[in-house]
Amino acid sequence: MATKNPPFKIILGSSSKARREILAEMGYEFAIMTADIDEKGIRREKPEDLVMALAEAKADAIVQRLPVGGPLEEDASTTLLITADTVVVYRGVIREKPTSEKEAHEFIKGYSGSHAAVVGSIVVTNLATGKRCGGWDSAEVYFLEIPDEVIDSLVNFLEVHFSPLH
Repeated sequence: MATKNPPFKIILGSSSKARREILAEMGYEFAIMTADIDEKGIRREKPEDLVMALAEAKADAIVQRLPVGGPLEEDASTTLLITADTVVVYRGVIREKPTSEKEAHEFIKGYSGSHAAVVGSIVVTNLATGKRCGGWDSAEVYFLEIPDEVIDSLVNFLEVHFSPLH
């Protein structure tokens, strides 16, 4: 569990509800800033390279928006910026967030009785020193058959509770 007053501050560079919940459950207080980058404009052939490039691009975009002479210079404590990205690789194709309910349904239907790899990255930037560290990991996920009514419910749940599909 996190200490009450850690010797650093955290900026989460993400709009992900899941990432917010992870930090909150660990007991950390943090600010949220989103990168507002064109993720589709950043392409890499390998999923590992893509998630790292996206997490680094998010960090770069947020760092550029930080005010000069702002809280980082007023406060002697270190501030850590955390950015991340995740993709799914299904049958050799990199899949990012679905852009519609239809696409979300197709993605999940395809996973039914099959498997996919989830590749995620994290980049931590020390805003006081500029030092940056990051890495990626992957996991293979195996699915049982998923009934259509479960897929429909899941797509609806994702639409309601997470970033809207557009």
